[in-house]
Amino acid sequence: MKIYNTLSRTLEEFKPIEPGKVSMYVCGPTVYNLIHIGNARPMIVFDTFRRYMAYRGYEVDYVSNFTDVDDKIINKAKEEGVESTVISERYIAECKKDMEGLNVLPATVHPKATEEIGGMVELIQKLIDKGYAYAAKDGTVYYRTRAFKEYGKLSHKNLDELEGGHRQINVSGEEGKEDPLDFVLWKPKKEGEPFWESPWCEGRPGWHTECSVMARKYLGNTIDIHAGGEDLIFPHHENEIAQSEAANGVPFAHYWMHNGFLNIDNQKMSKSLGNFFTVRDIAEKYDLQVLRFFMLSAHYRSPLNFSAALMESAKAGLSRIRNSVSDLAYREANADRKELWPKEEEILSELGRLKEKFNEVMDQDLNTADGISVIFEIVRLANTAVKEECSSECARTLKEALNELCGVMGLVTEKEEEGSLDEEIEKLIDQRQEARKNKDFAKADEIRDLLLKKGIILKDTREGVKWERA
Repeated sequence: MKIYNTLSRTLEEFKPIEPGKVSMYVCGPTVYNLIHIGNARPMIVFDTFRRYMAYRGYEVDYVSNFTDVDDKIINKAKEEGVESTVISERYIAECKKDMEGLNVLPATVHPKATEEIGGMVELIQKLIDKGYAYAAKDGTVYYRTRAFKEYGKLSHKNLDELEGGHRQINVSGEEGKEDPLDFVLWKPKKEGEPFWESPWCEGRPGWHTECSVMARKYLGNTIDIHAGGEDLIFPHHENEIAQSEAANGVPFAHYWMHNGFLNIDNQKMSKSLGNFFTVRDIAEKYDLQVLRFFMLSAHYRSPLNFSAALMESAKAGLSRIRNSVSDLAYREANADRKELWPKEEEILSELGRLKEKFNEVMDQDLNTADGISVIFEIVRLANTAVKEECSSECARTLKEALNELCGVMGLVTEKEEEGSLDEEIEKLIDQRQEARKNKDFAKADEIRDLLLKKGIILKDTREGVKWERA
């Protein structure tokens, strides 16, 4: 497996700290509203990485946090006249629903910032004791950026550049700072805001401290992979490195992975432009599996442009895979022949080659775009086999291969979870067939229209009437 490491800006062979195991930390959302599709991209990408590494035999320890104390959460709570915990707990629950809809597996641990404050106080005190941090008169604690000689190594920025535009790394005001480049580790409470006790003042931690503490607590001083969106490289991940490596004296993470930005119709997503979409907005128009398929259709480091046309293309692509799996399942259950013919041995030999190809392309920095292309090659192979009336064994092997590789992508290919609905549809199809047999074409058309309203398209095939979701 080769990974593009943001730290070195090169493609590097993945060598885990512990053979056969992967420790991975992925920055999660700040829970003040429903997650938007920009939030969904890293969730889908790094869930797929996790699934692929498990598929390749690794044991993956995957930690992703919820930032449940933040100015945005506090402001939302004030607007509604409730405690900030009401807001954070509400949107953690909603986020988990969306993750389930996107088929994102729960993390090994989902820590919350508010449950790790004690560890953050300990980290800050350690940094003060080592001379990397200091407390101002008002109780604000700042990190001495210049004290960490390697500051900027992830974002490849130098301190001279930062000094010219230092406001981009400010977390709060300039009061009490020794240097304009220093950033906040702890800030005093404000009226009506949640706060915690500390040796410096009643207050709360700066945003950057939480991930340093959580990664160390659940994964160790040095972890294999730290990941998140490209927007987190600076200052968030840069500041995490400064905190963690100054405190612990060892590298924080060996590999840093970052996904590219998501644009909407070639523009940056923003509420002011009216092109801001939550995952729920998309769920009203599409199966969320279509959104997942769309996200994986490009390499994770590439910028991705979201549009209705591209979503329709993704919908068609996913339907093509699902239809192939459905045809194989039908063939497996109804073929006259169970044993393989010699020609089918060739088909399965080609299948084996394509599965190896899948691993090869995915090993190149999680190239899901090429991985999907390989899946479509298997679909073409499968469709040819079905046309040539393949055996049950051949159909079963092809179907299992498609399910396996789509499973690595987190794509659901079969409708098992919708069994009761499937039975209702099958009954309506039987009634329509009976109506046609009795030449009651008005009744047959009525049932067809009813099925269409349910989003079901009928297909007449040599094996009989089959259906698919629109």
